[in-house]
Amino acid sequence: MRRIAVFADVQNLYYTVRQAHGCHFNYAALWADISQRGQIVEAYAYAIDRGDSKQQQFQQILRNLGFTVKLKPYIQRSDGSAKGDWDVGITIDIMDVAPTVDEVVLASGDGDFDLLLERIISRHGVEAVAYGVPGLTANSLIRAASRYVPIEGGLLLKS
Repeated sequence: MRRIAVFADVQNLYYTVRQAHGCHFNYAALWADISQRGQIVEAYAYAIDRGDSKQQQFQQILRNLGFTVKLKPYIQRSDGSAKGDWDVGITIDIMDVAPTVDEVVLASGDGDFDLLLERIISRHGVEAVAYGVPGLTANSLIRAASRYVPIEGGLLLKS
């Protein structure tokens, strides 16, 4: 049985899916899609904690699917900008898990992860699959991945 680890960049998915499709990402469809290829042995969803009840309900849905939800506090800077970036945390977790699985799935269109995917493929021989929104996924990430899956159709949660 193929061992698969899943890493979902919740903020990236939220904003890119909303911008491109005007709806939400379907995490249950992602889980079902990946489960057809093997056993999900690790699954993490990285989110920002703003403390509101709607967000907490969403995080519980992710947990019910099987994700471990990792939260960072929402930080409002004095200049009005906000910070809530999980890139380093995602990278560390993927580097830790890559030697123990056959496939790493990264649901994010962030080009900052291109070197990470290249590294885990070359060092650990894993398949690195990137799920991202067409037109909003960095070309460097698509090139670095063993396989790219566009987020469209059944991966969208139409209201």
